[in-house]
Amino acid sequence: MIPSVPRTRLFDALYLAYLVAFFIYLALPLAVTAVFAFNDAPFPSLPWQGFTMDWYLADGTAGRTGLFHDDTLLSALWTSTRIALWVTLVSVALGCINAVLFERLEFPGKELLYLLMLLPLVIPGVILGVSILVFYSGMANDLSRQWGIELDVFRPGLTLVIMGQVTFITTLTTLVIAARLRKFDRQLEEAALNLGATPLVAWFTVTLPWLAPSLFGAAAMAFLMSFENFNTTVMLTGSDTPLTVALFNRLREGSTPVLNAVALFLMVVSALLALLSVRRNR
Repeated sequence: MIPSVPRTRLFDALYLAYLVAFFIYLALPLAVTAVFAFNDAPFPSLPWQGFTMDWYLADGTAGRTGLFHDDTLLSALWTSTRIALWVTLVSVALGCINAVLFERLEFPGKELLYLLMLLPLVIPGVILGVSILVFYSGMANDLSRQWGIELDVFRPGLTLVIMGQVTFITTLTTLVIAARLRKFDRQLEEAALNLGATPLVAWFTVTLPWLAPSLFGAAAMAFLMSFENFNTTVMLTGSDTPLTVALFNRLREGSTPVLNAVALFLMVVSALLALLSVRRNR
């Protein structure tokens, strides 16, 4: 809203009610999920049967297996963490290079290349995953059939999942880092060069520290987006199942409070990472 425009009390009251209703609409499903993660019932639904930590700590002896004793979910959690770490590392590195390319250099076809970089953002994740699967699997099959070269790295598996996620997450990290680099004063680099620093030293001692908040923010965003991605991941996964795909497979068998426990655990971790990112930027 424009502060200088006069507003009536009725308008302010309606606007406040709208904001409250909007945030309740966003938070209510999360709150319900968090509550049922501690419900002492075999199904995540009413009525409330009492408080329990079984869906986290039960070892299976009483017919219940909690999250921290569920080897399948823990393995999927570790798989998603590995994928997210690699995707974060590659996406931030490529995003930094792309930011310099688009903000510092002038070359023919720059606008077209920039539009192509943005293209993964408007392509549905399922379509992107299918396209990557068809392209790389077809290439691996052709090489195997014609030359006898086996490239399992291009078949469904962790490597292909990482490559698929990097294709669109790199676009976002590029935008975040480029926005920060656009505000950088080039005279600071020139001063470092005049004092005898090489361009590489000036980059690591002047420019990179300036970009540090955006690098950290881009890394946090990339990690979370990779960890929760499903549409692209489900098309590219192999025998090592990431957490989102494992949860989807469990839901097809029937929902249990263990899935609520996983959801609450991920909400807490995501919130802590977001708070850490905000604190770091400040």
